[in-house]
Amino acid sequence: MSTTTAAGAKTFIVTGASRGLGLAIAQILLRSSHNVFLVARSDADMKRLKQENPGTVDYLAADLADFSTASSIIQATVKAFGKVDGIVVNHGVLAPITKISESSAEEWRRCYDINVFSAVALMKEAIPELRKTKGRVVFISSGTAFGTIAAWGSYGTSKAALNHFNAMLAAEEPDITSVAISPGKVDTDMQKQIREEGQSGMTAAVHASFVDEHETGRLLPAELPGSVIAKLVERAPKDLSGKHFRWNQEDLADFQQ
Repeated sequence: MSTTTAAGAKTFIVTGASRGLGLAIAQILLRSSHNVFLVARSDADMKRLKQENPGTVDYLAADLADFSTASSIIQATVKAFGKVDGIVVNHGVLAPITKISESSAEEWRRCYDINVFSAVALMKEAIPELRKTKGRVVFISSGTAFGTIAAWGSYGTSKAALNHFNAMLAAEEPDITSVAISPGKVDTDMQKQIREEGQSGMTAAVHASFVDEHETGRLLPAELPGSVIAKLVERAPKDLSGKHFRWNQEDLADFQQ
């Protein structure tokens, strides 16, 4: 191992960890004295976080749509910290923000590669380690898995698939606790993308509502849902496994303190 794991510290993998919700989750876990292995495509922010937290952070810059990286992530985490106690599957893409009639199967395939199949690849490699620790997985979902927004077809259906994958993982792996969480409308780069790129495909009224929520300061700071998610990957009870929750619903009151 390249670092020393403190007694009682757990080790968590956070994907999409260089900014936004993923970065907030990683920082919260670090403040709780855990080890965090970061995964994202760009390494500048992850390198800085490692420098600020020597001995408790390691990272891998990787494109998770390349399924071969999954094995490298698990191996590197175990090499750095000796184990895997939990994973937050936070990475994802919204594009294409395009109606079905104007999109292509190849665009949808790219979305599914990132939002669904990369999670399958990562879990396939992680399961043996998570069995050892009776670990936890939190999949970042979306309310659009249950509703519809014009031009969000690939994103919404991919999140619905991720929710079912979460349920299947719980059914097949009794020693692993897995939950799917919708974090709400968080002030991240994805919200910026909706405002800047969504006008052509989304209805005017729905697009305007996203712009208005930003302008009136109603988007959530990443730390709010991030804190709930960090606590869930740390200590979610078995009776939550396989289920989907909104980050702020009453069922998760114990994690919202």
